[in-house]
Amino acid sequence: MGALMIQGTGSNVGKSLLVAGLCRAARRRGITVAPFKPQNMSNNAAVTPDGGEIGRAQALQARAAGLAPSVHMNPVLLKPETDRAAQVVVQGRAVTRAAAADYGALKARLMGAVQDSFARLRAAHELVLVEGAGSPAEVNLRARDIANMGFARAASVPVVLAGDIDRGGVIAQIVGTQAVIDPEDAAMIRGFLINRFRGDPALFDAGRAFIAGRTGWPDLGLVPWFPDAALLPAEDAVDLRRVSGTGGLHIACPMLSRIANFDDLDPLAAEPGVRLTMVPPGQALPGNADLVILPGTKSTRGDLAFLREQGWDIDLCAHMRRGGRVLGICGGYQMLGRRVHDPEGHDGSPGSTPGLGLLDVETRMSSEKRLTRIEGTALGQPVEGYEIHMGRTEGPDCARPFAHIPESDGAVSPDGRVAGTYLHGLFSGDAFRAAWLAGFGTASALDYGAGVEDVLDRLAAHLEVHLDIDALFALAR
Repeated sequence: MGALMIQGTGSNVGKSLLVAGLCRAARRRGITVAPFKPQNMSNNAAVTPDGGEIGRAQALQARAAGLAPSVHMNPVLLKPETDRAAQVVVQGRAVTRAAAADYGALKARLMGAVQDSFARLRAAHELVLVEGAGSPAEVNLRARDIANMGFARAASVPVVLAGDIDRGGVIAQIVGTQAVIDPEDAAMIRGFLINRFRGDPALFDAGRAFIAGRTGWPDLGLVPWFPDAALLPAEDAVDLRRVSGTGGLHIACPMLSRIANFDDLDPLAAEPGVRLTMVPPGQALPGNADLVILPGTKSTRGDLAFLREQGWDIDLCAHMRRGGRVLGICGGYQMLGRRVHDPEGHDGSPGSTPGLGLLDVETRMSSEKRLTRIEGTALGQPVEGYEIHMGRTEGPDCARPFAHIPESDGAVSPDGRVAGTYLHGLFSGDAFRAAWLAGFGTASALDYGAGVEDVLDRLAAHLEVHLDIDALFALAR
């Protein structure tokens, strides 16, 4: 069948979930399908079986397709470390750091890796569903683009343009895209679809007809709002719900400036007995929280400073005085120690940063990045997950490890109220999550993996009803 690319009129218009749903729809039809995103920018990453890293959204899309995630599904991953610089990951491996102003010069080299990965997927599958990044209307970035029309033209992949009506102005989004892009780029677009509609679809029939008449692009359908999309792992922190659930166990998590791998919390948010509060900058940690989770971060030292700027360190001290508990995951674990040493400047300028001092451990940063999927035990239950971090953590509290994988992982304070671990994804395991929640007097009532599969199936069925899937797949070349 070839390949088909879903581009969007902007960021966060639902491209990732559209591709996931289409991957599952193709799989249900017996088509061998793989997802592909040439370039992604996200600190929410997944570790592949071969020890590389890709965007979390592509891992979800791989699951929808019935595949193990591969580094070739997302050959270029940009992981922001500051507002103006990011780590550049190519085919699963971190190769450099680049300032935003300098990244354009790298793109010519990166296109080779993008084309190589795409060719591998195309040779192995009947259909490759490609996700764009941002918008093709960002004409200031077109000259060396590898994420949208630059890739589509280089690889001769037809494009479907998705607009988000929920944010308003979808007619201008789609018609305006055609107006500003190069005519040869516009010729790559073979149709459009409208995403996230609420209300009576007939009310927008005239709008769809206007777009089709004005652009000459076929109308491939209108997708109503799919509320259960919130039950799938989010790609971007802007998608995080501030409060999930109404259960008796109250968990609070501060939204760090470089929060990473926050889908660790999704299984907890789905538990009926849990109320999860994501605390945005400028708000205090809730005084009635039973547990505070410090999540992963792309910049431990930078987010330690950010945490203190918000006054969350003071809130944590008050939380501990009230008898509360704290769990740190990955970068959050590093923050809980006495100091973070970075003599070579792998996480900012060279130097050392005082930690929160809630665990008697210290972390030393290094150039080595640990990327591995793991299996082990914790609380006497099996755990599966992955590690993705720089730095090593040691100290007296490591004598009380959080888990065994099979070597010791993490640390626990003498009174058991503070714990840290490098393991991402551990709450996805039902047996461990049930044992961990039992320690708070909360029963688990969730088969998390089955729930994700069910939502993917229902998302695919939703798209089958509201899109012309036959016409859409027939566009693939």
